[in-house]
Amino acid sequence: MAGSPAHEIFLLPPLSLVIGGARSGKSRLAEGLVTGTARTRRYIATAEAWDDEMRARIAQHRTDRGADWITVEAPLDLPTALATAGGDEVVLVDCATLWLTNHLLAEHDLDAEATALLAAFATCKAPVVVVSNEVGWGIVPENALARRFRDAQGRLNQRIAAQAGLVLGVMAGLPMVLKGDLPPWM
Repeated sequence: MAGSPAHEIFLLPPLSLVIGGARSGKSRLAEGLVTGTARTRRYIATAEAWDDEMRARIAQHRTDRGADWITVEAPLDLPTALATAGGDEVVLVDCATLWLTNHLLAEHDLDAEATALLAAFATCKAPVVVVSNEVGWGIVPENALARRFRDAQGRLNQRIAAQAGLVLGVMAGLPMVLKGDLPPWM
């Protein structure tokens, strides 16, 4: 994916979903969507740095994005972070998978949290691009917690996709249009 030409501005729908497997190129593609809007960029991070590897990944993501992003850390309270976005911005939520994991580990009501998140997407003043992992294509997890997570993630992805005007699947760095229209530069 090349960057969008300066004269081409893509208008995102109010909600977009970029979904794929681990290391598939989801974040890079989502960043390209956001950059193509020519709006002020707000990055809402849901990751928590529990170890050195995760700290290094977070640092690399920040370096890759560059300094012209507003970064908000919201490992649990995405609705509040979305409410602070202005109408002149575009929001990238990276990612719904870590957000859901954080709620699962905190033993929160996952359905209630998902419902609040979807309501926040609907009322956000800025277009929102959400990155999420597709976790249902692998083997059935061997333990109950992993199966609960896989099922909850699948339900959350379905709910976000139903509400989204644009849904892109990503495999090997390549976008696949699942719903909506692909920007002209992709």
